[in-house]
Amino acid sequence: MNKTIAALAVLAGLLGPAAAGARGQEVVEEIVALVNDDIITLSEYKEMFDLRLADLRAQQMSAADYDKAYAELKKGLLDFMISDLLLLQKAKELGLNVQEQIKGMVQKVVQDNHFSSEADLRRAVEQSGISYERWLKEYEEGMMRSGALYTEVERSIVLDDAEIVQYYKKNPAEFTTPTEYRINAIYLGAEAHPGDAAEAAKAAVDARLAGGASFADTAAELSDPPMKEARGDLGTFKAGELDRTLEAAVEKLQPGETSAWVGSKNGWYLLHLAGKTPSALRPFDEARAQVAEKLHNEKMSVKSQEYLKTLRERSYVKILRPDPLEK
Repeated sequence: MNKTIAALAVLAGLLGPAAAGARGQEVVEEIVALVNDDIITLSEYKEMFDLRLADLRAQQMSAADYDKAYAELKKGLLDFMISDLLLLQKAKELGLNVQEQIKGMVQKVVQDNHFSSEADLRRAVEQSGISYERWLKEYEEGMMRSGALYTEVERSIVLDDAEIVQYYKKNPAEFTTPTEYRINAIYLGAEAHPGDAAEAAKAAVDARLAGGASFADTAAELSDPPMKEARGDLGTFKAGELDRTLEAAVEKLQPGETSAWVGSKNGWYLLHLAGKTPSALRPFDEARAQVAEKLHNEKMSVKSQEYLKTLRERSYVKILRPDPLEK
């Protein structure tokens, strides 16, 4: 559909739902938006909306976060689909061909999933409820959109060495590895040791350790689960990952030292610091690639939005149903 025909169709009222002609023929599809010579149909919109909604429902989030995400989905999906279509049109205009990349992708998927052939991959894809041809088309269109962004935006991005150095110096916290603790623990649960029983259990543990027993053997014998089965090996934690009450006690220890008993809402812990790796700023040479990637991505995000805005302004875009889910 060229722009002239599209405009005439809008004036004639044919694109509210789309009609097959002016003689009372059956309505085939309702059009949500015109994008240059292409259209976005209501069924395409609903299909994309349902896919995105399924992704939202699969995530574990609070009711408030879900409601916010749902509102953003409804508000932004049509603009997203228009941008995607504009990029695909630009890729075709540029004459991009990604068939070799598609072949390589298929071979990699076959190898990574230990399929014996592409036919096995086809069967696996179709068992998921989508046709193999459509699956390939979606990959192809995704690669073409990425190719258009690379050609029009990404390859023009240049990072100056001074930018990288300056960012590294101004943001040392991003490149500092946190302190890491390797901790052993003996645990006495509050339910298993109520009142005076807890004090007696603590005294028994203290006496066993004072008598020369190893921390691991004492934990295996006198600790409550799960430290009993783990022989006291609580694991390795970075600063900020451990319960704050326990971490406060660990911070005071040197490797090889044991804390006083620490109370928590679930019981009592005796903590032994088996090892400690202090925090350290990563050398610039190690962090350089990370800095460059971050700055590149930030520039890419800004320039992509600017490019899409310009691309849309130069295109014919007519939204017929701003809220496609409303009847």
